[in-house]
Amino acid sequence: MSVERPPPEMSWWGWGDPDRPFSLPHSAAELLRREIGIGELRRPPVALEDVHLREPALPAGLRDKLVGAAGADSVRDDRLGRVLHAAGKGYGDLVHQRSGQCEQAPDVVVAPSSHESVRDVLEVCADAAVAVVPFGGGTSVVGGVAPMRGAFPAVISLDLHRLDALCAIDERSLIAVFEPGVRGPAAEALLARRGLTLGHFPQSFQYGSLGGFAATRSVGQASTGYGRFDELVVGLRCAAPAGDVSLAAVPASAAGPSVRELIVGSEGTLGVITQLALQVRPRPRARRYEGWMFGSFAEGAEALRSLVQRSEPPDVARLSDEVETRVSSALAGGGAKAAAGRVYLRARGYTAGCVVIVGWEGSQESVRLRHAHGARVLRRAGGLPVGRGPGVSWERSRFAAPYLRDDLLERGVMVDTLETATTWSNLLVLHRAVTDALHGALAARGTPALVMSHVSHLYPTGASLYFTFLAAQEVDQPLEQWRAAKQAASEAIVSAGGTITHHHAIGRDHVPWLAAEIGQPAVRALEAAKAALDPSGIMNPGKLLPERGDQPV
Repeated sequence: MSVERPPPEMSWWGWGDPDRPFSLPHSAAELLRREIGIGELRRPPVALEDVHLREPALPAGLRDKLVGAAGADSVRDDRLGRVLHAAGKGYGDLVHQRSGQCEQAPDVVVAPSSHESVRDVLEVCADAAVAVVPFGGGTSVVGGVAPMRGAFPAVISLDLHRLDALCAIDERSLIAVFEPGVRGPAAEALLARRGLTLGHFPQSFQYGSLGGFAATRSVGQASTGYGRFDELVVGLRCAAPAGDVSLAAVPASAAGPSVRELIVGSEGTLGVITQLALQVRPRPRARRYEGWMFGSFAEGAEALRSLVQRSEPPDVARLSDEVETRVSSALAGGGAKAAAGRVYLRARGYTAGCVVIVGWEGSQESVRLRHAHGARVLRRAGGLPVGRGPGVSWERSRFAAPYLRDDLLERGVMVDTLETATTWSNLLVLHRAVTDALHGALAARGTPALVMSHVSHLYPTGASLYFTFLAAQEVDQPLEQWRAAKQAASEAIVSAGGTITHHHAIGRDHVPWLAAEIGQPAVRALEAAKAALDPSGIMNPGKLLPERGDQPV
């Protein structure tokens, strides 16, 4: 069963549907003018015809071989096609795209429509010594789909959108088998016909692909209840240059170290995932999302720890720190309802504080019981219920933030995100270390920052931290400014005991810090796996594994 209508192509210079603009509310724009000093100058992207591209550098005769492997309608080297596949959606990617600097665009885009055609394309590229970069939804924010050539003279972008079928559903076992190019909304629509859901809703949901979710160990916004995407993968098929890897869908196995775990998270560096067997579940009949206020980030974190360790946790749990709570209020705009809410909070002693969004999903009875128990835990921890409004508002707007970033970039704001995770005992230490590192690095360049954070994924042993940082963009050195902030934050994460990535993957941007997390022997083990599955090294050069002499971004 295939998806009838593919989603519109993403904007080449920003996020998502170019016909869905998002404008920063006046209250938020005023806050940014006060706190980071942005001006009125607008910086729109260049026109497509003004984008700089180098001429395709495919070896003689290779294009014809690619057509033979994938079909004539599967190969494109037009300007728009190459620019659309020239980068992901990270800050550095968008700075290049918006300024028209796309010299690294792939030489050609190939969109095979079956496992067999993927294998044929890989064989053609291995024989010609041409790099291959798998491309799902193109939503990577860490350089994961950047068409880096490495040591090769040319690179193709292997677009998987035509592998978009729901192959089978085993309703008794609650397993659905998909091809990798199915996007998040299409997967949910196909499963809804059977009353099922994956329940995986990352911020990239509207454009992200199932293959990309698996390749990067994606984590959805309801992960506390539904689990990380890697926990949903029960079987897969992968086309590697050295041959196929086919792993049956079984609930568990003790057959040595998990090869499934090796492929999931490998970011296209070992091969191309062409089929996924995924755990699904019945669609929830009831949902309840609501907001709570806490006096401080520390109080809110302790409340969430109690929820996940002492009771069945909510499916969604999100705690904004003081700065993010304040900025979110500005983004929500004004009005009588907002003013009344502020009066209500002040009357109860919350002149400042932190907002928590919690959400329960399932049967009516399950949601009622779990909510009642969770509310008791939150009250005992000092929380003040503020109704369903904040929860409903968050649910409605949770996919809008990337569109907001486009408006901020046009206003001359450097805006990026990074994320990590650590234990409950270390959470506040890591939060402070990364916040201070970002403030320090950007203040040193004369561009004071606004740094905010939230917790959005809970575990019995710890939680994630997701940071957003903004500053007035350096006009002449925007990438140097960003690199200074990124390096300072990454080194703070490593020094303070966090993981270098909780759900954005390694990609290109985090490569220099992988060895600090897993150690050199483990890096060599991954290199050995790559040598076995990708002997000529053509798969996604420059991602995941460090090259000799790599330095921080």
